[in-house]
Amino acid sequence: MSSTSGTTVKAEQVWLDGKLLPWGQANVHVMTHALHYGLGVFEGIRAYRTHDGRLAIFRLREHMQRFVESARIVMLELPFTQAQLEQACIDTLEVQGHLFPNGAYLRPIAFMGDGAMGLGAYNPTRVAICGWEWGAYLGEKGVREGIRAKVSSFTRMHVNVNMVRGKVSGQYVNSILAKREAVLAGYDEAILLDISGFVAEASGENIFQIRNGIARTPSLSSPILRGITRDTVINLVRDMGHPVEEVSFTRDALYIASEVFFTGTAAEVTPVREVDNRQVGDGRPGPITAAVRDLYARVVRGQEPRYLHWLTYV
Repeated sequence: MSSTSGTTVKAEQVWLDGKLLPWGQANVHVMTHALHYGLGVFEGIRAYRTHDGRLAIFRLREHMQRFVESARIVMLELPFTQAQLEQACIDTLEVQGHLFPNGAYLRPIAFMGDGAMGLGAYNPTRVAICGWEWGAYLGEKGVREGIRAKVSSFTRMHVNVNMVRGKVSGQYVNSILAKREAVLAGYDEAILLDISGFVAEASGENIFQIRNGIARTPSLSSPILRGITRDTVINLVRDMGHPVEEVSFTRDALYIASEVFFTGTAAEVTPVREVDNRQVGDGRPGPITAAVRDLYARVVRGQEPRYLHWLTYV
C-alpha cells in the first residue's frame, strides 16, 4: 500500500501565544472551539540547509502574508502583526536549529480557543508555531521517479461552499477523504475536480501538465489554493524559457499530457508518472519536470543567486 505521508513530530520548543514553551507545556484545552468546529487557519513553510550550512526559510514573507489573509477571510482576529509572526518563525528555528540538520518544516496555526461553545461563539484567537524535520511529503522515490495518482470521487469545494483562498483547518477534511480513498486504492495521491468537472488540484498540492512544450496549470479563477510553490514554479518555468498558461482543463488532458507534476511546500516538485492507470509520457519524469524540479532544489538551498531574495536566513 502507498505511504500515508505522515511523519513523527520531534521538537524541543513550541512558540505559543507569544512565548517559546517546552514541548510538553504547549497545550490547549479539550474544549478548544477549533477542535470541535474546525475554525482555524494554518501555513506550511520550509526552511532549508543552504550550500554554506546556514538555515534559510523559503518565501517566509509570502507565507505569512497568506496566513494573515486566511485569518481575515474567516474573521479570526490575530493578536500579532505579520512582522511579529515572521520573527516568531525565525525564533522558533533559532533555539532548536541543531535538531534540523537537513532543514525544517514550520507549521504556524491560528485557531479559536476555548470559552464559549456553539457556532456563534467569539473566543480569543490562539496562535502557535512548531517546527520539525520532514522529508519529501510524497517520498524521496516519488520525487526521483514519479508517483501514481487517481482522480478522486470527492469534488474540490465550490467557492460558495467554503473559502478556497484560505488555508482553513476544517476545509481539509475534503482533502483527507480524497487522500485516504486514493491510498486505500493503491495510489499515492488524489486529484480533485471542481464542481464543473475541470481539474482543480491534488489533495495537498497544485498540479501542472505539459503538452507540446507548454506548461498549463488551473487558473486562480478556479477553486484552488494560491500556492506559493505554484507561483515559484511558474516563475522558474518561464525563466527557463517555456510558456506557462493558467487555464482550465479536463481530466483527459492529463491522460494525453507528456508530463504531469505536483507542486507544494511539503511535496516540493513531484513528478506524476501515472494518472488513472494511464502512463504519463514514457513513465518517467519528463525533461521540463526534471529540470524545474532540480532548479527548485537549488533555489531553495541558495545555489541560484538570482533568487536569493526568496530566502530569509536564520
